[in-house]
Amino acid sequence: MRILVTGGAGFIGSHLVERLVAAGEEVSILDDFNDFYDPEIKRANIAAVAEQIRVHQLDLRNAETVQQLFHREKFDIVVHLAARAGVRSSITNPQLYYDTNVSGTLHLLEAARATGLERFIFASSSSVYGIAKQVPFSEELHLTQTISPYAATKIAGEFLCSTYSHLYKMRIVALRFFTVYGARQRPDLAIHQFTRRIYEGQPIAQFGDGTTRRDYTYIDDIIQGVTAALGYDGPLFDVFNLGESETIELRELIAEIERALGRKAEIQQLPEQPGDVPITCADITKARQLLGYKPTTKLREGLPKFVDWFLQSRGEGSGEHRTSNIEP
Repeated sequence: MRILVTGGAGFIGSHLVERLVAAGEEVSILDDFNDFYDPEIKRANIAAVAEQIRVHQLDLRNAETVQQLFHREKFDIVVHLAARAGVRSSITNPQLYYDTNVSGTLHLLEAARATGLERFIFASSSSVYGIAKQVPFSEELHLTQTISPYAATKIAGEFLCSTYSHLYKMRIVALRFFTVYGARQRPDLAIHQFTRRIYEGQPIAQFGDGTTRRDYTYIDDIIQGVTAALGYDGPLFDVFNLGESETIELRELIAEIERALGRKAEIQQLPEQPGDVPITCADITKARQLLGYKPTTKLREGLPKFVDWFLQSRGEGSGEHRTSNIEP
């Protein structure tokens, strides 16, 4: 199959590309290598498979170049992971998020429609649930309000996908990711940022009293769910949660990172941030039943793996032999 992975040089995308290449698929990536974080990080992410894939550097906001690419390459499947991500930066720059995440998704769907694409996978987010009162979050929840521009762009993307599926009989699966972490995680995300700052002896910002809870999902589990969606043959449009279905408080997460690094954090407590939700927790019953989704890596196993990757990326050895003076 000819598969296009948008955002294929990013954190999740690069892992998916490696998995697809290993399975013998013909893979292309679309990425604009923007400066949200150092684009050299993205180039390093795909270095191991660079000679086995096609890399198309273009901006989803340009409808014409997207159309040209699709007509030239004739893809069978698109896995749409590209997006402007992050709740807080979406509040300061909502137009950029709308243009990239909503208009960009529309441009892909139009190109897919015009070229008879077989299957479209859309990366959505747990943020679409907003301040949901029913926990864990089920795909059956009626969503009435998001609380950040980022979340609004993701639910808009889902609605665009459902509309195109209905009008043009396109098979589309929307996957709601719950806080993904692991090797190559974006440097702005909490686990990576906290790890780096504790390692460097810098204070870390704790917004609120530390009792917010997140459902952290290890990258290998997410990739298993995404690849399962590639073969899904249920309704033409469907939505699935991909998470671990377990939560941890922010202050507990910091303590786990301290233990994995063997260093104590200096915590700078700050007010709660607008747009942040108090809890995310995935009901993954549907994904288990219909996708065969089987998350296997608990945070206490995945976090030390991430820390080992972090240390190796800094030129240090594996953390297996680290000693710690942090209480278990």
